[in-house]
Amino acid sequence: MEKIFDFANDIGRRQFISLSGSALLGLSLLSFSDWDNKAFAASKSQVGLIKTSNRSDGVKRSLNLIPLPDVNGDSVLIKPNFNTADPAPGSTDNETLITIIEELQKAGAERIIIGERSGPPDTEEVMEEKGIFEIAEEYNIEIINFDQLTDDELTLFNREGLHWPDGFKIPRILNEVDHIIATGCLKTHQFGGQFTMALKLAVGIIPREGTDYMSQLHNSDYMRRMIAEISLAYSPDLFIIDGVEAFTSGGPSTGNRVDSNIFLVSKDPVAVDATGVAMLKNLGSTDIIMNTPVFELEQIARAAEIQLGVSGPEEIEIISDSEEGKNLAAELKGFLD
Repeated sequence: MEKIFDFANDIGRRQFISLSGSALLGLSLLSFSDWDNKAFAASKSQVGLIKTSNRSDGVKRSLNLIPLPDVNGDSVLIKPNFNTADPAPGSTDNETLITIIEELQKAGAERIIIGERSGPPDTEEVMEEKGIFEIAEEYNIEIINFDQLTDDELTLFNREGLHWPDGFKIPRILNEVDHIIATGCLKTHQFGGQFTMALKLAVGIIPREGTDYMSQLHNSDYMRRMIAEISLAYSPDLFIIDGVEAFTSGGPSTGNRVDSNIFLVSKDPVAVDATGVAMLKNLGSTDIIMNTPVFELEQIARAAEIQLGVSGPEEIEIISDSEEGKNLAAELKGFLD
């Protein structure tokens, strides 16, 4: 029988932004601004910025700046961007993925899972084309195709105030693993999302087969708000954005490709997306990106409103490990403010 997601009983070790389940019961999304949520407000959220054209180097240096959680003996699910099999930034580059796997194994992770749902192409076909099954075999890790899950492997997330009419289902495994690492790309989105990084990455946790969720999303006047709301249903420990290359227009699968030569890393999806949008502004991007203040873009505005992360640019601290990176960080702050 279908079960509605209950924070107090179901979330387990996947805690929602460090809040206790009891603090959430009975509260509406409409009253998020009244919550006693100090997880991000108490101090600035750090975004690590690495200047590099080498993806393996970028992952390793990112994790030196903002380390992995303690994964020793634990289960970890990696949520990549396999929307299609197109080369990065159309999808997560295999070198980035492999380096994350290797770093998790070095840190003692006992069980590593790649979990994803593609679209519009078939997920299985995308993974085959990208060679993900070979990677899984080589590194002895698991793959979960979110579009092949049975109903008892899903759980319904629904709260008052969502722009999703009846909520949406997500894989139960997201609440059962000890940790989630989300890794996305740096790019614009020409089909209504405007940009796609950490927040938009969450769309891939919603199954497509046997549901009308994607038609609800793409036909809604509130698409970008709905995108942000998906991240209420899962809570990655870390977001790693591969920006070695970026799409400054087009996207998500193909677009105007530029060498941006950065990695971004953060525990805060709003802060990392805001910094990514600042980078797109710095590179020169679409009219909506260039002409809208970062925190007025709907994905970010809604995410900030429901307290998924920072509420404004003054709460973001961009850190780097090189002089070149620090200089770029200072430039990006100018686009954030």
